[in-house]
Amino acid sequence: MKPRIDATEFGSITIDGKTYEHDVVLRAGGAVEKRKKKLSKAVYGTSHKISLAEAKHVYEKGVAHVLIGTGQQGLVELSDEAAGLFTRKGCRVELLPTPQAIHAWNAAEGPATALIHITC
Repeated sequence: MKPRIDATEFGSITIDGKTYEHDVVLRAGGAVEKRKKKLSKAVYGTSHKISLAEAKHVYEKGVAHVLIGTGQQGLVELSDEAAGLFTRKGCRVELLPTPQAIHAWNAAEGPATALIHITC
């Protein structure tokens, strides 16, 4: 069952009543995982640009929609290589500032995965 995002503020996100103080990946099967931002930091020196390696980690076979919460001010972006991966997999990617992304996630139908950045 898809987890429901209750709220976000700078530095935290509350999902199904539990507050996390780190970026998260929400899986189509309902799991909530800590984001592996080191996969992007190793390539770009920042977690504000999603690398191909991190996109591969986020992608799930059979999921046609990936939602990326780009932070409270919307600073996270997708690298060209990561965008290409999602395109090749036939997966639609939606990038929205995190406060808007939580509404999109809660309204999304069908299998979806999300990467949510909780700061900047």
